[in-house]
Amino acid sequence: MMFDIYESLVSALRSIRAHGFRSFLTTLGIIIGVAAVIAMVAIIQGFSYSVNQQLSGLGSNSLTVQSYTPLSERLQGRIARISTDDLDLISRRVEGIASITPVLYSQGGLNQIHYGSQLTSAQIAGTTYSYQDVGRLFAKYGRFISDIDNVTRRRVAVIGESTRNNLALPENPVGEFIKVGDEWVRIIGLMESRGQIFGQDQDNFLLLPFSTMRTLIGNQIQPDIFIQMSVSELGDLEEIRARITTLLRNAHGLTTEDNDFQVQSSEQLADTVNTILGSVTLVMGGIVGISLLVGGIGIMNIMLVSVTERTREIGICKAIGAKRHQILLQFLFESLLLCLLGGFVGLLIGYGIGAAASAAIPGFPSAVVPFWAVILAFGFSAAVGLIFGIMPAAKAANLDPIEALRYE
Repeated sequence: MMFDIYESLVSALRSIRAHGFRSFLTTLGIIIGVAAVIAMVAIIQGFSYSVNQQLSGLGSNSLTVQSYTPLSERLQGRIARISTDDLDLISRRVEGIASITPVLYSQGGLNQIHYGSQLTSAQIAGTTYSYQDVGRLFAKYGRFISDIDNVTRRRVAVIGESTRNNLALPENPVGEFIKVGDEWVRIIGLMESRGQIFGQDQDNFLLLPFSTMRTLIGNQIQPDIFIQMSVSELGDLEEIRARITTLLRNAHGLTTEDNDFQVQSSEQLADTVNTILGSVTLVMGGIVGISLLVGGIGIMNIMLVSVTERTREIGICKAIGAKRHQILLQFLFESLLLCLLGGFVGLLIGYGIGAAASAAIPGFPSAVVPFWAVILAFGFSAAVGLIFGIMPAAKAANLDPIEALRYE
């Protein structure tokens, strides 16, 4: 049996080499299908890996509370808010919180920063000393915002590396004065770089003391704040989340209505992203899989043509003693090898496309081809070869030797 398999493989390789160009055209559908699948998986998996790595840096024990207004209510002019009263309530009534801080983002036109002749825009927010722990920020130069800065409403700021570059500030910008909106503030710290997440630059920011930001936007305006916190024990995360949800529902007077806020952790965000990417992978994989099906049909057609062309050869083989299973193996292996060769070439092309796309898009993560995708590519190629090769192989094996020898 091993000799039959060896002879069938050798015969299949000779046939493929003898009709090289036709073999290439035959496998083109498989090559395109596998290349598309691998390129798609490489890009999506690379993006997923990068997102998970960056979200893990936020800390698995962190929670974020923010307002949430459905579109239908927004159209009716009802806007939900998280206020400093909610912050005080959570601080007083929820145990197990290691640190908690408000974050108030700039509103209106308060996002322009001037330094000399340089002008840039950045994410500007007001916060407190605790944000350093919750947001995992570490000073490269200088220091972070202190409690005294907040109490006295000092005009001071800490900035990210991208903001420093955009303003052409010195490498150590501590002590420099910049203009935020219409107010002059002094830089007291430069934070270490954190890279990008979801394609957004995490280093293009400017942080002011929370009370200073309240003054800049106007104390008469009721701000909508974010609340960020970290819990002391990771095992208490769900309990604390449930406690916060109950407190805020009661404080906002909600009975049967949906929450007008969201309490999220970095793990939840990562799960949501992975679910979305997984769905996208399945949908696109199904669409691209159609090309593999078309490629398989093309291989079956060519193999049927090959059987017809070699009818007399098959008759001679049977006349000199070739058995039915030997003829079957010869044509089945030829179909299988065509698909596997197409799968291998498609794998290389697909990874090349993924790597090229990652290199061409600024800030996009490197392409990653997981081992399961390689196995899937070759497994699917082998399955296509077997499924669409069995009919031509069976036709060849069932030919009557006398009729085959008479074939012209």
